[in-house]
Amino acid sequence: MSTLPKEMPPEDANNQSFWMPGNYQRTVRRTEESFQACNDVVACFQERARVERQYAQQLSEWSNKWKPLVDASPLYGSLLRAWQCFLSSADRLSVLHSSICRSLVSEDGDRVKTWQKETFHKKMFGGFRESHDFETGFARAQKPWAKRLKKLEKARNTYHKASRKAQAAQDREAHARGNPDYAIEKQKKIQEEREQALQEKEKMRGRYEKVLEEVTRYAPRYMEEMESIFDQSQEEERKRISFLKQAFLSIHRHLDVTNNESVKAVYSELHHTLMSISEQDDLRWWKNNHGPGMPTDWPHFEEWIPPEKKQKKGKKMIEDKAMLERTVMIGGVRVRALYDYVGQETDELSFKAGEEFLKIEEEDDQGWCRGMKDGGREGLYPANYVELVQ
Repeated sequence: MSTLPKEMPPEDANNQSFWMPGNYQRTVRRTEESFQACNDVVACFQERARVERQYAQQLSEWSNKWKPLVDASPLYGSLLRAWQCFLSSADRLSVLHSSICRSLVSEDGDRVKTWQKETFHKKMFGGFRESHDFETGFARAQKPWAKRLKKLEKARNTYHKASRKAQAAQDREAHARGNPDYAIEKQKKIQEEREQALQEKEKMRGRYEKVLEEVTRYAPRYMEEMESIFDQSQEEERKRISFLKQAFLSIHRHLDVTNNESVKAVYSELHHTLMSISEQDDLRWWKNNHGPGMPTDWPHFEEWIPPEKKQKKGKKMIEDKAMLERTVMIGGVRVRALYDYVGQETDELSFKAGEEFLKIEEEDDQGWCRGMKDGGREGLYPANYVELVQ
């Protein structure tokens, strides 16, 4: 879960080695660090969700600001439709980014939180049960090894001390040999001290080698027990890595708009609208609506025709209209899709441009309505993707 460490000098590497007493703590702490990493992942992408929501709001505000200005602009025909398509595309993209925001929070964030709760079991007085189990296992496996290392260190220091003493005795003997300032008795005593120091050195060497042999014989058992606990820790870490990989892939799937069919449809329609700009069609429209092509009621003789008497509406016609209005109020309002929409979540409707269905709930503060298709399927859809059927 953590970054790879930098290379260390050999002497530091030995001190930092996993096999040295207490150095298993880094592996034990990995559990708590993984728990905190999950918190950071959730916080990170909740912030990204806010970015998506703000972007969706800004797109919608931009579109709403410019719609009346564009509609009132002096442009007309295919050129006006192209400009308007930029705004309608922004509305559709706003819905998409709003959906991304919901996915990051309600799907990805909740998924990590649920897995975190199921994987990390907190103890009553702090810490996690998993960390405590690894700590206990490593400490139990390392306790006999630490005692043997301590005994070996003591034997080594004793041997080195005896070696220094023997070396000093040899140096004194070499200095006294042939020196007229030293009496024969003094030289003899120095020689005896040297022999005793050498004997003590060999004795301590034997003890040192014996303890080292004992430590060497115990090493395989120590390694086996430590690796057994370490492998359990690695398996837990493997599961964490695997889960977070899938969580990151899910986040990537929600953020990757390049493969989103709704986005492709938005830009495909926008490109089609832009390519449909036609100078000839627009000029012809202007000619027929504001130029010589306009129909004109040229002067001609008009005969006088008596006006027809208006008939009162019958009772049955009024009742039928009231029944129709009452049905619309109870059963929903008929709407027609302006654009294709592919539902991003299981609770959303998908539809094609031109398809009709019922709106059964009014628009909420997020810009979503609830509708029901002819087959009875209900779901949410973006309010600005439809128009009322007149």
